[in-house]
Amino acid sequence: MLLTHGARSVDELLDALHGRVTPHHRFMLELHLTQIEALDGAVATLETRLEAALAPFRAAVGLLTTMPGLRATTAAVLVAEMGDTMAVFPSAGHLVSWAGLCPRLDESAGKRRSTRARKGAPWLKTALVQAAWSAARTKHSYFHAHFLRLKSRRGPKKAILAVAASMLTAAYYMLRDGVEFHDLGDQHFLVHDKARVTQRLVQRLRDLGVEVEITRAA
Repeated sequence: MLLTHGARSVDELLDALHGRVTPHHRFMLELHLTQIEALDGAVATLETRLEAALAPFRAAVGLLTTMPGLRATTAAVLVAEMGDTMAVFPSAGHLVSWAGLCPRLDESAGKRRSTRARKGAPWLKTALVQAAWSAARTKHSYFHAHFLRLKSRRGPKKAILAVAASMLTAAYYMLRDGVEFHDLGDQHFLVHDKARVTQRLVQRLRDLGVEVEITRAA
C-alpha cells in the first residue's frame, strides 16, 4: 500500500517511479538476486550437513539449552569445541582455564601486574561471552545477580567474563553428570554472604574465648 506524501496523490508517486530503473539496473538486480539464491542454497546445504553431524550429540545440546543464555546454535558450538564428555578435563577449573576464561597470575615481588584473561579456545570463548550477555539480562537468575555483583567493582567486561566462566563451569557438571541446569536464583549471594559473615564473626568470638550458640531469628 502506497501512502501519499504531502499533497501528492498516489498516481503522481507512481508516475515519479517511471524511468528510474534502466536495463543496467535490472541486470544488477538480477545478478544480486542470483547471488542471494545461491547463498541461501549453500546455507541450507550446510544446515542439513550440520544437523546430520550433530545427531549423535543431540542429547548434550538439549541439556545445555536448559541454561539461560544458551540457545541451540551456541550449545552446538560448545559441544563442537569441547565435546560431550568431560573425561578429558580433570576438573571444571581445567576446562575454564583451557577456554581462556580465568585471569592470568602475573606477580612480581608480591605485586600483581596483570589480571587480563588468558588466551584460550577462541571460538568457545567468543560463543560463551555472547551467551553470557544474554544470561546476564535474565531477571531473577543467578547469572543476573552474579553480573551485577561484579560490575560495580570490576567493570562490565570483567564481570561478563566471570559470568561466562560460571556458565562453562555449570556446563561441565551438566555434561559430566547428565543433568539439566539448576538455577541458584538471584538471592544466592545474599544468603551466601550472610552465612559467611556469620561464620567469621562466630569464629572471632570463639578466638576470644566466648562460646556462641546460633539461633535463627523468627
